[in-house]
Amino acid sequence: MPRFTLPDGSIKEIASPATVAAIAAAIGAGLARAALAGRVDGRLVDLDTPLETDAAVEIVTPSTPDGLEILRHSTSHLMAHAVKELYPAAQVTIGPAVADGFYYDFDYERPFTPEDLTAIEARMEAIVQRDLPVERRLMERQEAIDWFTAQGEHYKAEIIRDIPSDQALSLYRQGEFMDLCRGPHVPSTGRLKAFKLTRVAGAYWRGDSKNKMLQRIYGTAFADKKALAAHLTLLEEAAKRDHRRLGKELDLFSIQDDAGGGLVLWHPMGARMRQTIEDYWKQTHREAGYEFLFTPHMANLDLWRTSGHLDFYRESMFNPMTVDEQSYQIRPMNCPFHILVFRSRIRSHRDLPMRWAELGTVYRYEMSGVLHGLFRVRGFTQDDAHIFCRESQIEAEISAILDLTLQTLRTFGFEKFEINLSTRPGKSVGSDAIWDKATTALRNAIVGHGLDYAEDVGGGAFYGPKIDVKITDAIGRKWQCSTIQLDFNLPERFDIGYIGEDGGRHRPIMIHRALMGSLERFFGILIEHYAGHFPLWIAPVQAVVLTITEAHNDWAVEVAKRWRAAGLRVETDLRNHKVSYKIREHAMRKIPWLLIVGEREQAEGAVSPRDRHGKDLGLIPVDDMLQRLLLEAANRT
Repeated sequence: MPRFTLPDGSIKEIASPATVAAIAAAIGAGLARAALAGRVDGRLVDLDTPLETDAAVEIVTPSTPDGLEILRHSTSHLMAHAVKELYPAAQVTIGPAVADGFYYDFDYERPFTPEDLTAIEARMEAIVQRDLPVERRLMERQEAIDWFTAQGEHYKAEIIRDIPSDQALSLYRQGEFMDLCRGPHVPSTGRLKAFKLTRVAGAYWRGDSKNKMLQRIYGTAFADKKALAAHLTLLEEAAKRDHRRLGKELDLFSIQDDAGGGLVLWHPMGARMRQTIEDYWKQTHREAGYEFLFTPHMANLDLWRTSGHLDFYRESMFNPMTVDEQSYQIRPMNCPFHILVFRSRIRSHRDLPMRWAELGTVYRYEMSGVLHGLFRVRGFTQDDAHIFCRESQIEAEISAILDLTLQTLRTFGFEKFEINLSTRPGKSVGSDAIWDKATTALRNAIVGHGLDYAEDVGGGAFYGPKIDVKITDAIGRKWQCSTIQLDFNLPERFDIGYIGEDGGRHRPIMIHRALMGSLERFFGILIEHYAGHFPLWIAPVQAVVLTITEAHNDWAVEVAKRWRAAGLRVETDLRNHKVSYKIREHAMRKIPWLLIVGEREQAEGAVSPRDRHGKDLGLIPVDDMLQRLLLEAANRT
């Protein structure tokens, strides 16, 4: 009788042929009802998979990440089933689970409308009510091709032709609908009870702009309706915070077809904020011992050949241009230029570490279908830095970088972090000793800062281990921003070195790091994190002086002049409108402070401030209020 080891170490013996479902039932009726699939010796399988030998078995439920992914993948099949019943001429292509839900791509003769999504959802509910068994079957390669071709599903037939001939094909059937899939899936459609279709977008077949544009229907699914409702509420809040809408309303930036897709135009208000962010960045880097570089926006194509970008990054680079009969490449990265500066003269061990930073604008080719506001653009500015150091200096430098990273992110209002340490992959460059030393240095820096982390074994780049830092925004979303990456490859490719204490030539360690990632993307995150209600220190307009009548214009101008001289960003509103109208208008602009002046304020050398929440602070002397705002801005609270 096979023995099955459960996650708690206990053993279950089930008469052969046992199944995952039978093991779940033997553990308890509640678990049997919740079970979606199983993990057998580390491999995900369906509940009805027969188990004939001893194995480690874990029951997968919707409360686990594996279970939620299975539930969402099964819901994508449910959606495709509904589409085929409603629109038989539609061809199905691929439909995976993704981070917050699922999607499925369809080739159909006309665009899907919001009314279509409503109809598809209703049909999905009907298929759930049928509680159809979801059954897996194996099929020979040519048989599968013939079957899908006969159904008019030419995309599926194309997918099968590209699958290696030695790989088994599995299909899943529910009622009259059958789809190609590795699985596993829920045991029946009745298990899918909390889902919502969210939107339709365009997507090229296989992500290639040369192929046909398909229609991608997005949706989400959860274990129960309460979790779904919470997620939909989050989506509503995210829509209110959408940086593209707020960017337009607050006149911060634009992306216009006349300039080109994915190229950002910073408007005066946005430029003020960007300058403030850059000033802070430069100040903290000077204090941390960095020097600044400025490097070209393009270089001879041979530079990118030496760096390896031409071989490994070509698809993300724009086409070269010809200058003086030579090929030049607009830069996708800043690092080769920093290496050239290092190589420009003989370096000594006494010079190290060398910390060089640059707000360097780079250009990367992104397909038009993936461009998304400030989050996915073709031209962006990296808060880039490279440290050249000796092996013995790695740990101290990593610790200092992590200090600066956390300081910067906390200053911008982020307090929750997710840290990932990626270690050596199977294919890599560099000796075991340097990899071990570098990885230990990264790990020690994380632990030394009292941070929890997850280790991605083998997830590092071929040229070195790395730390990735994710931040959590005001509504709980995680964003990848900061990266600390060790590099044993580029110093070798460019043959850079320094003279050691022994008089010999030694190879430096190169550390790439970015704290915010790109200014454009980070700015978009800030807009959504604060919903446009920026802290005083980065707000484009920190205060507006409003007059009650024109008789007080001179006093308003004097207050604004005095505050601007002190370094605050202040406007006046001298229009002959009711003060209540002015207050509403500037509240819509999300101005942190409104300073109302009238006869009494002018007579007493004061202002009547209202904060961003509409709270009236009463009469306050001008200089007292000025010092309050200067302190708030200086503290970056």
